[in-house]
Amino acid sequence: MTTQVISELSGAVDAPWDSVVALRAGGVSLILGLPDDALPFVIHWGADAGALDAKELRELATHALPPLATNGVDSSVVASVLPENSRGWTGTTGLAGHRSGKAWSTRFVPVAVEVAEQDGQGGSVAVRAIDVDADLTLDLSIALLPSGLARLSAALTNTGESTYTLDGLQLALPVPTRADVLFDLAGRWGKEKVPQWREFTVGTHLREGRHGRTGADAATILTAGTADLDFGQGEAWGLHVAFSGNHRTLAERAFSGERLLLGGELLLPGEIQLGPGEGYATPDVFAAYGAGLDDVAARFHSYLRARPGHPRTVRPVVMNVWEAVYFDHDLTRLLELADAAQRVGVERFVLDDGWFGSRRDDTSGLGDWIIAEDVWGGGRFRALVDGVKQRGMQFGLWFEPEMVNVASELAASHPEWLLQVPGRLPIEFRHQQVLDLSHPGAFAHVERQIVSLVREYGIDYIKWDHNRDLMDAGSTRTGRAGVHEQTLATYRLLDAIRAACPGLEIESCSSGGARVDLEILNHTDRVWASDCIDARERQQIQRWTAQLLPPELVGSHVGAERAHTTRRQFDLDFRAATALFGHFGIEWDLTAASPEDLARLAEWVDYYKAVRSLIHTGTIIRRTLESGDLWLHGSVSPDRGRALYALTLRERHVTWPAGRVQLPGLNPLAQYRVTVAGPGADAPYDPRVHPSWYRTGTVLAGSALSEVGLHIPALDPDTTVLLDVEALA
Repeated sequence: MTTQVISELSGAVDAPWDSVVALRAGGVSLILGLPDDALPFVIHWGADAGALDAKELRELATHALPPLATNGVDSSVVASVLPENSRGWTGTTGLAGHRSGKAWSTRFVPVAVEVAEQDGQGGSVAVRAIDVDADLTLDLSIALLPSGLARLSAALTNTGESTYTLDGLQLALPVPTRADVLFDLAGRWGKEKVPQWREFTVGTHLREGRHGRTGADAATILTAGTADLDFGQGEAWGLHVAFSGNHRTLAERAFSGERLLLGGELLLPGEIQLGPGEGYATPDVFAAYGAGLDDVAARFHSYLRARPGHPRTVRPVVMNVWEAVYFDHDLTRLLELADAAQRVGVERFVLDDGWFGSRRDDTSGLGDWIIAEDVWGGGRFRALVDGVKQRGMQFGLWFEPEMVNVASELAASHPEWLLQVPGRLPIEFRHQQVLDLSHPGAFAHVERQIVSLVREYGIDYIKWDHNRDLMDAGSTRTGRAGVHEQTLATYRLLDAIRAACPGLEIESCSSGGARVDLEILNHTDRVWASDCIDARERQQIQRWTAQLLPPELVGSHVGAERAHTTRRQFDLDFRAATALFGHFGIEWDLTAASPEDLARLAEWVDYYKAVRSLIHTGTIIRRTLESGDLWLHGSVSPDRGRALYALTLRERHVTWPAGRVQLPGLNPLAQYRVTVAGPGADAPYDPRVHPSWYRTGTVLAGSALSEVGLHIPALDPDTTVLLDVEALA
């Protein structure tokens, strides 16, 4: 690694800025112009431009600025990573704020730059800039990570003597004019991660999350792409704000041709008031370039898997008892479920809502994290925990630490601990209010209760829920909006509990998939993708959750034959095959299942255990076939020696049967054996339904499998077939 520190900047002879820096990693180049009198700007972010020498960079720098726009300002305008109106930019500015109406426009000038290049593995640029008139200091960090992800952040410090009101700070990256389409996600409870497409027209496509949590309708990754963009083709430039509170992402196309992606925290009015010497730090903003959506996803997955805190042990089979018993807790009943779970091979047993305080339904008890004596007293809770562990399973427990029912001992004792506009409680949401974790007393109360329970009972796993939006979320201590502080306090609480309880794993659940972002995963071990485990809905939810997260971080369970949220019915093989490509689990009353279903479920559990190392380390492959009626989802091992593909028929196509299916991601020079895999492979061969190779498998080159493909069975709707593809020695 080479590091260059520039503390006294001066203009270069052959370019209108001091230097140009080219960072390269993972097939991506990030080329930055570093002006001596303005903030850094991006010359190129996209496919690797090669190892440019100093002469080439200087030459590139001489013509990097655009020509003057007709009837525009009298110098070239370029949007920096923090666009400023004072530089002639008339689009959305990066910084918004003021001092009682003054110092509302900034003009930052760098005073120090540090460049660290890591020999083709990325690098970083750190810039300190000041605005002497506004009395502000800005510290920018721009990094290209080994995965090819770019990561940007900023910190603003008030160096003046009066209060500075910060209204917003967002960072920007440009995309080329060939990026003609926009892609992001929408959704709602029970139907998260719904894809949506639109043209990248002049103006602003704005996605704001005002839920006080990431949101089931979050954009997740706002992506600009070429018109041919799909999983395996086109070009994509995507941006993700790693923050679990209010946030905003936007795509903006200016009249003069520039196209930007911007993102940052969404600040409520007056939420950030910086006194003299005080500062604000943005969330990390991640940006991914890829040759297709799968390439973008792979960069996020690679980054996450390289983290020191990424789960390293195999992801155990989970059983959550919520849909089996709901609030009806009974020791005998739950031990019967534990017996059934043990028989099918479950490794982690989780008791959900209803074990504490007065919590017999969802109207009371939240906040009182004390074992309910009327249900679990007299040693019965200890008997449950010990019974689960004696059956060879870990024990997990549900909490909702950020929430409180008004009908609780906690709310009665400390009404000042509830987030609210002074003088009125927010509108109720699932009979809940929000506990102000930024209040030291509330924070200590929750930490103490959870840690004591984890230690006393040897709890291995927490399902950490968050079931309401933060509306009217004001602090009784400051009188100001409190979403920002609440979000940061939640991170601190998660970290404090994990530090006090080494080995404890935590799942982030938020009405299902309403808190899925990269920052919550710095403090937890997996997310719950949706409260809906209808297998048809889960096919879509998990398909698009994978745009950000690898499967080992996404809870994916087998539900009952008739889905509780939609009332649709699916056979067990389809439900289990759908759950396979995630962190596999069960959410089903197994005591009501037939012996045949229990035996079949045990086969699927054994199969998951056999292939989870492949699924949880492989590269995800997705394709949309037959105009969207047939979906392919696969995982290819890092060395391309093995792959597992799932083919799911969602609807019968207008023509039938389906055409040959290509299997992407393989080594074109290797020979592979393809066989039908999983418990579903035991279906009897029928020449009217199955292609001829189906009986004994086939051997073909990777090039033939990926370019020519194979005929597949004539599937029924809501049916999945698994193909195991293994390279020959």
